Amino acid sequence: MPVIAPWPASRPSAAPAQRKDAEEAMAAGTTVDHLTETYRAHYRSLLGLAALLLDDTASCEDVVQEAFIRVHSARSRVKDPEKTLAYLRQTVVNLSRSTLRRRILGLKLLSKPMPDMASAEEGAYERMERDELKQALRGLQRRQREVLVLRYFADMTEEQVAGTLGISRGSVKAYGSRGIAALRVAMETPA
Repeated sequence: MPVIAPWPASRPSAAPAQRKDAEEAMAAGTTVDHLTETYRAHYRSLLGLAALLLDDTASCEDVVQEAFIRVHSARSRVKDPEKTLAYLRQTVVNLSRSTLRRRILGLKLLSKPMPDMASAEEGAYERMERDELKQALRGLQRRQREVLVLRYFADMTEEQVAGTLGISRGSVKAYGSRGIAALRVAMETPA
């Protein structure tokens, strides 16, 4: 039978105390120091992630900083400190999506001034075409419409559209080509 040595007298409760501290830290969530360290270590990769979704450096920096602030505010919910980076990444993606939604909404609401026109008929014809295009877009499937709007009206790359919608690049191509084909048919069909 092996002999088990007793705990040294100087550290009788060191292991239970350390275990208790670790359990309390897990219950309290991610510490500020750990979150700050993770943010500093992965700032560039988070910025790169935002850049793939947004294409605007200033907005990317804003999104990454806002992500840090939000995760900092909710750090008690991040029970496992190892998941801090995952929470930061997901927050960057969500904030990037929100920024894109605001941009798209702004583009829809922004009234563009009409260019100087040679005649009233030309302006009326252009407006009719624009209204027909909007109507044709409304008739598309949701994913086709989303891909076309993000790709051509928000001027995003296929990879950015795929990241924003959470689909593959091949799906972006498929939805885009089917959507354009459906638009052609809808625009050629007399009303």
